[in-house]
Amino acid sequence: MFDGFDRLCITTSEAEINLVRGGSGPPLLLLHGYPQTHAMWHKIAARLAESFTVVAADLRGYGDSSKPPGGDDHFGYSKRAMAADQVEVMAELGFDRFALVGHDRGARVAHRLAFDHPERVARLALLDIVPTWDVFQATNQEIATSTFHWFFLIQPDGLPERMLGHEPEYFLHRMLGRWSAGAYFDPEAVAEYERCFRDPATLHATCEDYRAGASIDLVHDEADLGRTVDIPLLVLWGAKGHLVPRFDVLGVWGERFPDVRGGALPCGHFLAEELPAETLAELLAFLGE
Repeated sequence: MFDGFDRLCITTSEAEINLVRGGSGPPLLLLHGYPQTHAMWHKIAARLAESFTVVAADLRGYGDSSKPPGGDDHFGYSKRAMAADQVEVMAELGFDRFALVGHDRGARVAHRLAFDHPERVARLALLDIVPTWDVFQATNQEIATSTFHWFFLIQPDGLPERMLGHEPEYFLHRMLGRWSAGAYFDPEAVAEYERCFRDPATLHATCEDYRAGASIDLVHDEADLGRTVDIPLLVLWGAKGHLVPRFDVLGVWGERFPDVRGGALPCGHFLAEELPAETLAELLAFLGE
């Protein structure tokens, strides 16, 4: 899926991060979401690599990246810790400042990276999220039903891990189908998601990601309320999605990034796979400014 890209594994201070790198030009880091891997970028990475040095990485806990312990407070899967991995990766590759695009959980890591390391981020694009803090503050029956996995995956004592481990591929396909708008997923990409999602260590690590999102991440987010970061931001979301269209998306993000623009695309949650040409066009126009 990434012909012409180099495959690397870079050791950070706390994890080993699997990635692919290709192209030439200004550096661009791509971060994936749940329940996927860096493979989610396969439809647009080669085209981006015509203009940028593209790095598509697996987040810690996902894909072929390592799965360090979360710790009692789940800090090991805080977006702060996951963002620090990616800063170290890009520095190891020789990039102290880079453009950053994140989808879903990767977008939450990108949000935290921009706040913790604003000097590192030249431009930022977030795909199909609103801030974690705002989601929990607005949660009602409708939101809790549509995003049930946020509350299922955070349950303690290995409950979701044991249940998911019984039929991991069933859950994976239900999530891909539920969040898309009847999209076609490339079989090779789906096979990669299945391979990684069968690993019990991945199931545990990804639950830890959500547990952190409902605990330590909120502490970090609350500490930043009222703070703004002067990084150009593009926000794209799926008009047919379950969650994001319920919010004033640009208004919410404008409270954190004054230089914000963007809009909805006629698809579900998986923009880069459902509407790759349209997503690519939006990203190229923004990143090329």
